[in-house]
Amino acid sequence: MRIAEGARVTLHFCLSLADGQEIDRTPDGSPATFVVGDGSLPEGFERALFGLEAGATERLEMPPEKAFGLSREENVMLMPVEKFDPGIDLEPGVVVAFSGPDGDRPGVIRSLQGALVVVDFNHPLAGKCLILEVSILAVEAADEVVDEVRWV
Repeated sequence: MRIAEGARVTLHFCLSLADGQEIDRTPDGSPATFVVGDGSLPEGFERALFGLEAGATERLEMPPEKAFGLSREENVMLMPVEKFDPGIDLEPGVVVAFSGPDGDRPGVIRSLQGALVVVDFNHPLAGKCLILEVSILAVEAADEVVDEVRWV
């Protein structure tokens, strides 16, 4: 069976930057399992796997548009220092959680400009070309997965 919408996929993966710096991987001996379309992977990653079968090993180049998107300037904001708790380290690179109507949203402090803090709300991998190496272990039909869904 080939990977398609709704399929349950079990795989090993390694995600790295184009320069080879490793970002994430499945632990040795512990594969990852997901259902295509369940939102656990960016859509571009899922689409890149379409058509692969159990036993396939691929090295996929993922441009930003198919991975975590382009870095968007409108996601970088200036915020007054007094909006931050006094105990927070406002050093560049520090990740701070901000509460919003849709839940917590992480932002990375980029710099301080006087009484303002530059906070970047882009995904940390936005704008980056990535390499996704996968080994597909199993692909199951969607109807084989439905039995595992528990209705509340």
